[in-house]
Amino acid sequence: MQNAKNLKEYRAELRESLDNDFLRSTMDKFAVAYPVGRANAFKGMDVQSLIAEVADAKDAAAKQMDQLYAQFKAEAEKRGVKVHLAKTAQEANEIIAQIARDAGVKKIVKSKSMTSEETQFNHQVENEFEVVETDLGEWIIQLRHEGPTHMVMPAIHLSRNQVADLFSDVTKQKQDNDPQKLTKVARRELRKEYATAEMGVTGANFCVASTGTIGLVTNEGNARLVSTLPRVHVALAGLDKLVPTMHDALRTLKVLPRNATGQAITSYVTWITGANECATGPDGKKEMHIVFLDNGRRAMADDPLYSQVLRCVRCGACANVCPVYRLVGGHKMGHIYIGAIGLILTYFFHGSDKAKNLVHNCINCEACKNICAGGIDLPRLIKDIRARLNEEGDMPIETTLLGKVLKNRKLFHTLLRFGKWAQKPVQDGPFLRHLPLMFMKDQGFRRFPSVAEKAFRDEFESIKPKVANAKLRVALFAGCVQDFVYPEQMKAAVKLFAAHGVDVDFPMDQSCCGLPVQMMGERQATIDVAAQNVMAFDPAKYDYIVTLCASCGSQLKESYPNILADKPELAIRTKQFSERVIDFSSFAHDVLGVKAEEFNKSDEKVAYHASCHLCRGLHVTEQPRNLINMAAEYAKAEEEEVCCGFGGTFSVKFPELSEKLLDKKLTNIEATGAKKMVADCPGCIMQLRGGCKSSGRDIEVRHVAELLADKLK
Repeated sequence: MQNAKNLKEYRAELRESLDNDFLRSTMDKFAVAYPVGRANAFKGMDVQSLIAEVADAKDAAAKQMDQLYAQFKAEAEKRGVKVHLAKTAQEANEIIAQIARDAGVKKIVKSKSMTSEETQFNHQVENEFEVVETDLGEWIIQLRHEGPTHMVMPAIHLSRNQVADLFSDVTKQKQDNDPQKLTKVARRELRKEYATAEMGVTGANFCVASTGTIGLVTNEGNARLVSTLPRVHVALAGLDKLVPTMHDALRTLKVLPRNATGQAITSYVTWITGANECATGPDGKKEMHIVFLDNGRRAMADDPLYSQVLRCVRCGACANVCPVYRLVGGHKMGHIYIGAIGLILTYFFHGSDKAKNLVHNCINCEACKNICAGGIDLPRLIKDIRARLNEEGDMPIETTLLGKVLKNRKLFHTLLRFGKWAQKPVQDGPFLRHLPLMFMKDQGFRRFPSVAEKAFRDEFESIKPKVANAKLRVALFAGCVQDFVYPEQMKAAVKLFAAHGVDVDFPMDQSCCGLPVQMMGERQATIDVAAQNVMAFDPAKYDYIVTLCASCGSQLKESYPNILADKPELAIRTKQFSERVIDFSSFAHDVLGVKAEEFNKSDEKVAYHASCHLCRGLHVTEQPRNLINMAAEYAKAEEEEVCCGFGGTFSVKFPELSEKLLDKKLTNIEATGAKKMVADCPGCIMQLRGGCKSSGRDIEVRHVAELLADKLK
């Protein structure tokens, strides 16, 4: 549970995780194994269609939440179940505590429930009742007085030696560190708890309104014991677990275990309809209660943007693929809920003070969005919460200044041009020797590039191709880095386009795509910059708007329609603009149809880094690899689509994390034996090239366009 008061304290906490070699090793192994297991579990299935069906069904259920609750309550009470509704976490805990008091309960056994973690049930009632977690991982972390580090695998951060030492203390006997033996110890110790507990508390993965049925999805038999052996059973569930029919539940069940752990189905799926037989209960029936928790869910259901959060099936996959979670674990990337969904739910369920540091620890790689079982646009929501936090409190001075600068294109470009002269004392060819520490502390793991002698916009007229009878007319979008730092990348693209008879234009009023200020939570500046760029281009004049920056491409194509949604006067122009945006590799490969015979192919090995916003934001995967193979020998690296650690402002706020991600990426590239690597994003190139320079690695880093232009016949 992260409780740092400010970003400085939070960074200190993160260093603790980075220094934990076992945690790093365990998370690495899991992160590599998980995608393989998931792919096998979904083999032969139309995953995206299934996720879309789940999303639509969950959205429909959220819109009729109150009606479903009323229907569930009526059906369940017909079958001897008492149904309660708690508006807040505290009220839910009090309802369950009162049920226990009325039933004369002294001991409560629990199965795993993130909703009870949300209400902090154990902490609220353990002074009055003995509460025992029975899920193996939950029991372990309860004994250690910790919270879960993962929604599905709460004790993944612990070694078997740590667990053996813990169990030795509990049993007062030295325990072997063999996992099977430790599991037997847990079963032996917990067996007596089931037998002597008067109340069992579970969660519920599904609450079927048409029959008053709850469904439990587990990999251990403890949930069945908890729900059957004690004479009182209480299920605590969020209102978002309500579904109309069993069909809706079973559809979600297709995706939940596959996305969570790579299993086609979990070991136990339990359906409970009504109060079951119980010899010690009143009238031979179990006393059964279901407590539904609101805690802001109904308000969320009415929010046009955040209602999608209620699609979450609590599979934990957003953490499984998160490069930051992989480094630091859930105790540092969560409060109660962890991973990308945790950054959002913390804000709504536990307050802005708990979320203000966490929400910055997103690198915006979009891996979470790409894998979410409910199709939630997690990165967009995280960026929106940053903006909310800025608007609720004092705007950081650097955010305000950057926003003001980017809104004024001429001022922004003037400052970039000034950088060419200001950098002279610290310039070392294409790199800077160092930056003033007051601006960039802890950035020694990479070298920063120097500003180019001449911006691309200043050279464009002299290199603009003279094309007669042009097949296509395109406009180039350069962003800020390729315009003022890496103009050679843009010139390489112009060379290739000219060879294919493409008429090229470069609108001079374009500027930064605005992603940096959006990542910093500066909402108005983001809107202003987006509007400025849309107005800089006349979409009707061009067949395509081509960008060589994956991050810019994703921002222009995917984000601008959302950013400018409240500007109806720009609606048509924004739509036309975004529809024409295309990345360089897709344009060269799919539109121009470049062929291998156009290049002087070499036998040099060239590795590839798949920029996050290309492979996930724009879903472009094979085109860059095919282009590399036309000009050289493509050398496949491990984990090509894992983030390089740049993330724009992320790498400045969290340099320790950025460094680790960069080192892993470069180590994987080195293992291919390639002396050259390419990428489709200048931000990634800045990170990778600067890392190679700082660490002394002999690897040349270039843009895909440069590789092709160099080999062009």
